[in-house]
Amino acid sequence: MAGGVGSRLWPLSRNSRPKQFLDLLQCGRSLLQMTIDRAARFVPKENILIVTSEKYSAFIEQQAPGILQENILYEPFKRNTAPCIAYATYKLLSRNPDAVIAVVPSDHIITDEFSFVETMSAVMDYTAQHDQICTIGIKPTFPNTNFGYIQFNKEFHTDGFRKEGFQVKTFTEKPNYELATVFYESGEFLWNAGIFIASARTLREEMERYLPEMTELFNPRDKNVYYTAAERDFIQNSYNNSPSISIDYGVMEKTRKAWVFPADFGWSDLGTWESIYEYASFKDADGNLVHANAILGEATGNIVISKNQEKLMIVKGLKDYMVVESDNVIMVCPRTDDAVKEIMVDLTAEDKGEYL
Repeated sequence: MAGGVGSRLWPLSRNSRPKQFLDLLQCGRSLLQMTIDRAARFVPKENILIVTSEKYSAFIEQQAPGILQENILYEPFKRNTAPCIAYATYKLLSRNPDAVIAVVPSDHIITDEFSFVETMSAVMDYTAQHDQICTIGIKPTFPNTNFGYIQFNKEFHTDGFRKEGFQVKTFTEKPNYELATVFYESGEFLWNAGIFIASARTLREEMERYLPEMTELFNPRDKNVYYTAAERDFIQNSYNNSPSISIDYGVMEKTRKAWVFPADFGWSDLGTWESIYEYASFKDADGNLVHANAILGEATGNIVISKNQEKLMIVKGLKDYMVVESDNVIMVCPRTDDAVKEIMVDLTAEDKGEYL
């Protein structure tokens, strides 16, 4: 899935170039490219599909040249994750009724790729033999309020399989700090990584059970639509009439077939500036994260980033601030996730949407 905007990382991540196409870690590869590299370690590259927005086609051509053209699924509109997954599922079913699907976001970071590949391969083998929708739960390390949580049922678990999985009890969207603390201390909750694995048949059946009106739009019935010239117009009509709904809310919170496999492979979704700060290893002695031509004085705990290395940035006397220059925007604000949220609201209120 590569169609998101990543607005919490504004102004680097924009509607015109969202975070999955950026080299946020300064390693020479975008988040999308790293995701493709990881996926190619447990499925053949010709079996990798990318679902993204039509307006990002130039980025896809540049960053994913090895992906088959027929495997690039362009969404005409943003409709959240359920339509995205429905599109990919019905298209795959038209080619291979026995397909097993792994749905992964394109904007995550994995540090222990060996463990990730081992986990994904094992769970894909499991779902090929079991009528369940499996998700990956990350063992929490602190009460994080930026992630969703999965509660699992310890009484129902896989038996005799090489990876231990549990039946899902509840899904909870991003909680407040007090509730996140309860979840963390209970030992019964995992972070929701947004990764789903299931047979294409099981995904279709559960989407048709809980989202019948939406899935009807993507089911061509007896028509030969997918992998033909008629696909584009068919999908245009499907998205025109589809609701905007997440797979979590539409299916996973309702299905009785949800199972979770705990994992610990150095996962982060890098969704906020604070997560970038916590993840980055290249901070100076004063705790400043700097990727710019900059001079800092009496400055601690700041994020200083500029896309233009020819500009000299002078930062003096600031503590726990963000100074970010990107194209036509310079942002100076406290280093908090709420500060960026407030800026997004202010830009809309001030009719400055062109800067988003």
